[in-house]
Amino acid sequence: MHFYGYLIAASIIIFLLTLFLIIKKPYNIGIGYGAIIGAMLALVFNVIVLKDIIKVFDIVWDATFTFIAIIIISIILDEIGFFEWAALHIARFAGGNGRKMFIYVIILGALVSAFFANDGAALIITPIIYEKMKALKFERKNMLPFIMAGGFIADAASLPFKISNLVNIVSADYFNIGFFTYFINMYMPDLFSIAASLLILFFYFRKDIPRNYDAKLLKNPKDAIKDTVIFKFSFLILALLLGGYFLSEFLNIPVSVFAIAFALIFAFLGFKSPAVNLTTVFKNAPWNIVVFSLGMYLVVFGLKNAGLTYLLGKSISYFAGFGGFAVTIYAGYLAAFVSSVMNNMPTVMINSLAIHSANLKDIMLKPSVYANVIGCDLGPKLTPIGSLATLLWLNVLERKGIKITWSYYMKIGFIITVPVLFATLLGIYLRIFLF
Repeated sequence: MHFYGYLIAASIIIFLLTLFLIIKKPYNIGIGYGAIIGAMLALVFNVIVLKDIIKVFDIVWDATFTFIAIIIISIILDEIGFFEWAALHIARFAGGNGRKMFIYVIILGALVSAFFANDGAALIITPIIYEKMKALKFERKNMLPFIMAGGFIADAASLPFKISNLVNIVSADYFNIGFFTYFINMYMPDLFSIAASLLILFFYFRKDIPRNYDAKLLKNPKDAIKDTVIFKFSFLILALLLGGYFLSEFLNIPVSVFAIAFALIFAFLGFKSPAVNLTTVFKNAPWNIVVFSLGMYLVVFGLKNAGLTYLLGKSISYFAGFGGFAVTIYAGYLAAFVSSVMNNMPTVMINSLAIHSANLKDIMLKPSVYANVIGCDLGPKLTPIGSLATLLWLNVLERKGIKITWSYYMKIGFIITVPVLFATLLGIYLRIFLF
């Protein structure tokens, strides 16, 4: 009993200390180093043991390698002007109508998030949006609607595919959900999420969205393309990659195998291209995110050892007694709240373990699993530390000279996230129980 009390106290203290290191960054310690320091402390003080490291790696390896591969593909495509080409096209397609362009920016963000993951959307789309707004001579108040919408949709639309968000892969792998099965269940809530996000974001920012802009201030989309060969091949390669993802379930092959294989194809094409510097590509890949995620997984696993998963599992089991709708809403908002406090990546792992420990019947297990993913995808928008995509997004903006305060971010995050999350959870409930 004495050791158990020590375990609870030590795990909480180490978790809080890790959060402090990540948020405050004393001595300019990066988020990756902060998380690793926390993981090392957890190991030194016996909050976790060596076999826990093996367990965690077994849970997250597929997600981690897939993430690295997708980001490398995204950076290479960005180097050849693929995403700028798309952004310029939507700006021209909107025909000088600011409100149309706002809607198209959200749709573009949703597509990039779906195919290149939420972190890719935050890393790549944010600076492109900013540069286009700057070229159009928008004032800061007119830029904010587009910037905030781009940041929000990166997470809100990271639902449809298993590879759209790291947390999707972790949960799907843990519960043995294949790529096709995951998509069939999640396409409807993703559409609900995009529609609700678009409506609420538009309503909230409608006064600051410029009515008109001069599209002639933007360059021709063709001029953004720096390597026409890779650009033309990229559509075929990406289509084959998506097909490989769908085949992964039927071939019983991890999605990371296909992601890595096609990342190598893009790397080979990049090596032959004067427009791509592979050294820069690999250098700019967010390796600190990988280190951060692994460190946080271990720190939070210490909370699991202290009994957190047992308590969470009991609460989910309790709400399952009230039916499918109750457990869907509860599991989703629980994941959202926990994600906003401890980051969504370790949250999806700890909640997956909790759902497994709850011993739910299949009819209650399915909505709990998918609601947990939805909560971990959308809930992080409640606080800046909720997801790595948000931390990346804020960092990119700060480098561009745009400071988003935590109070401003959390105010908008709460106003938008709470109703969008409900609409999305309603979508998964309808998909599972009625369609």
